[in-house]
Amino acid sequence: MSAGRVVGGRYELAALLGQGGMGQVWTAYDQRLDRRVAVKLLRPDLVAGASAADETRRRFVRECRVTAQVDHPGLVTVHDAGSDGDDLYLVMQHVEGADLADHLAEHEPYPWPWAVAVAAQLCAALSAVHAVPIVHRDLKPRNVMVRPDGTVTVLDLGVASVLDHDTTRLTRTGSPIGSPAYMAPEQAMGGAVGPSTDLYALGVLLHELLSGNVPFAGSTALGVLHRHLYEPPLPVRQVRPEVPEALEALVLRLLAKDPAHRPGSAQEVYEALAPLLPVRGTPVGHPLDPTRPFLRPHAPWPDRAATPPPVHAQPPAPQWAPDPGSAPAPAQPDVAGAVDEAKRLLGEGRITQAVDILGAILPAAAERHGEGSPVVRILRKQYAATLMDDGQYRRALPELRRLAEERAAEAGPADPQALAFRHDAALCLEQLGDGPAALAEYRAVLPYFESPYGTGDPARAAEIRRRVDQLLRLTAIAGRS
Repeated sequence: MSAGRVVGGRYELAALLGQGGMGQVWTAYDQRLDRRVAVKLLRPDLVAGASAADETRRRFVRECRVTAQVDHPGLVTVHDAGSDGDDLYLVMQHVEGADLADHLAEHEPYPWPWAVAVAAQLCAALSAVHAVPIVHRDLKPRNVMVRPDGTVTVLDLGVASVLDHDTTRLTRTGSPIGSPAYMAPEQAMGGAVGPSTDLYALGVLLHELLSGNVPFAGSTALGVLHRHLYEPPLPVRQVRPEVPEALEALVLRLLAKDPAHRPGSAQEVYEALAPLLPVRGTPVGHPLDPTRPFLRPHAPWPDRAATPPPVHAQPPAPQWAPDPGSAPAPAQPDVAGAVDEAKRLLGEGRITQAVDILGAILPAAAERHGEGSPVVRILRKQYAATLMDDGQYRRALPELRRLAEERAAEAGPADPQALAFRHDAALCLEQLGDGPAALAEYRAVLPYFESPYGTGDPARAAEIRRRVDQLLRLTAIAGRS
């Protein structure tokens, strides 16, 4: 499988995010609806032998149906599923943000109110999952995304075990599904699993957020599972004394060896966490602050306009990295190829994909050729124009201002290209609702377009006068109201 392949007649694979267990996860583009998606593919090499192939296909079909059953904002939405040649595919919502493992690494020691907020949101999602009933069976930081507004999303219900008769037959393979560091004792023993299995994993995750380490680690999977079965966890207050006693007690209950000694449900865990959640009025800090949904519910997302969204925004549940020793040297940025590809995509109406291609290559081109090089300027110009075509005026504005400043510094303020950039920047300001700033910019460039000399452009001058008049009328109406 390779980037550029179109799956199911419409989903173009863009970048491999990871692989393991059941297959691969890719970022992709839905050519029909011009949007980013995540595509999970069944790895062909796993389908070996008729009996193994049949069970794997049944499990994959079950995965698609199970995941599509659950509708909750804390879970990834399923868009489509099907087969493509020898491969099976599942198309899911593309989620921006940082996975919880990276979030923890970037903010260690992790603030305990953040850990409480993450766990509370996970409880809400798990309650919906367990009501189906489904057991996730592989809850871990790599399967949790913290989005830019602080909301938490659970990824990969693909190894879920549906608690019905058919699923019981399908999962009798003799090997437990899950990650050893987060695996409950009953799961490690190949016994019956239930909602309390996920609550144990939640306890491991909470312990890791609070202490910086999973409670049970080891050099081998077998050694880790043995510790889950027989060793007590370290109380988190021994390494983080500021953690509330009630939170430490809850973590220890979640990590009970006997499922009967754990909290009875995700709802019960949520109720235990609720008194520890931050109250309204507490300042919100980092843009990916998981307390934000509790402090400012339904608030707009933080402004991310100045930076293009990364193509690899959604890490998958199964992480994978190539062997560093065999990794090829990074390829030089093909600016001309990127521009040509973006133009082709624009011609097909696939603006989102064109924006991502240009936004991804721009930093690499600037590093190689220099910010002020003609190559980078051409690329930035195409990027800004594409953002405007896509209606992303807030992201286009800083690019246009930069282009205008650089061009004016070289060729003077009356340079036609510098004026064109300033005109487009004024358009962005107008579309963003900043009438006074747009009006000031239009008035600043209008004399140049009205000039009888080289910079004159009667048609553009007439268009600007019309926009100025319209903005003045709107300002007058607003002043009377």
